[in-house]
Parts: sequence; structure tokens; C-alpha cells
Amino acid sequence: MDRLESRGGWARRLFGAGVALAGGVMTILVGANLRLWMTATGRLFEVAAAPVVLVVIVPGAKVGPDGAPMAYLRGRLDVAIELLAAGKAREVLISGAARGDSGDEIASMRTYLVDRGVDPACIRSDGEGVSTRATCDRARSVFGIDRAAVVTQRQHRVRAVALGRAAGIDAVGVTAYCDCRRRTLVRNTIREWLAGPKAVAGLIRRGGFRGSGRRPGGR
Repeated sequence: MDRLESRGGWARRLFGAGVALAGGVMTILVGANLRLWMTATGRLFEVAAAPVVLVVIVPGAKVGPDGAPMAYLRGRLDVAIELLAAGKAREVLISGAARGDSGDEIASMRTYLVDRGVDPACIRSDGEGVSTRATCDRARSVFGIDRAAVVTQRQHRVRAVALGRAAGIDAVGVTAYCDCRRRTLVRNTIREWLAGPKAVAGLIRRGGFRGSGRRPGGR
């Protein structure tokens, strides 16, 4: 009997520790993502309401076996094309992995834009933008961009804006189209939630934001 009670006690303590750990993890995830949302408040726009900026930044995403952009990336590029055509931006920075696992994201994006009428002279390329943070950091340090619209899907906008601001860019986020499967949407939403704490930790290490204090839409 004593052994059974002892085993039951251990089981209860183990269960309690598991619940406490899960609660702690959830608190960190929720807190981090709320912090990111706070940094992006007033800086998230749909295409029609996007402010005028000099540069649109398009982060890379997976390309298909034929080298063409897949749904996520097409959605970003299509919005960038609309912003350029509407006179809301003069240039586009395509940033991704030129030697990525799925292929050359930069070549894929450039071809897609040029084939749809974008002047090649308006396209700037960064083949070392292998992550959202690298894209934002290099946009500021290598290309000298201090104000831009980052075009990406709804799940990704908040983190992209926060990392852009941390890099010293007066960044706004514009919602990209997403003709995507539900499984893809769920996977990427989970991925963004899990990426929140790492992004916030990076912001804390940098001491907050170095971006301009101008209101979005200001010249």
C-alpha cells in the first residue's frame, strides 16, 4: 500500500510540474507576442491604405521545383507590384537566400517582377537575407534604408515590423495576399508564435528600437 501511495505521490508531483512548465511556456509565448503587437500598433496596413514610402521590402520565401515563386512569395510580390504601380513606392528590395534549399529566391523574385512589367532599375537585390532579422539588418546597414514598407503575410507582419524598427528602419507592414492551403496557414501561424520570444529577446539585447520616431505616412 505504501508503495502504491508513493507512486501516486510521484505521479501527482510530476503532473503538477508538467502543468507548471506548460503554463510558464504559454506565459512567455503570449507575453512575447503581445509585446511585438504593441510595437507594431498603428503600423499595419492593407494594400489600399498603405502609406507612401521610398522602398518596399519583400522578404524571400520558398520557390517551387521549377524556380517560380510559390503561393506565399507570389502574394508578397503581387502586392509590391501594386504599390509600385500606385506610386506608393519607387523601389523594391528583394531579400532572400540566393542559395536556399528550395532554389535561388532572388532570381525567382526578380524574374517574376520583371515579367510583370517592373523596371529592373527599380529592383535592388540582397541574396544574404536568409532570415527576417538578416533582411532588416542588411536593409539598414548595407542598403542604407531608413524607411520602408515590409510586404508580408498577416501572421508575419508584426515580427517583421518589430525587427525592422530594431534595425533602425521606420518600418510599416503591408498585408500580402495569401492564396494558401489551410495547413500552410496553420503551420506558419504556429511558427510565428514560437518565434516571438526569440525576437523579443533580440530587441531587449539591442536596447529597444533605433528606428525613426516619425508617424507612419510621414514624408
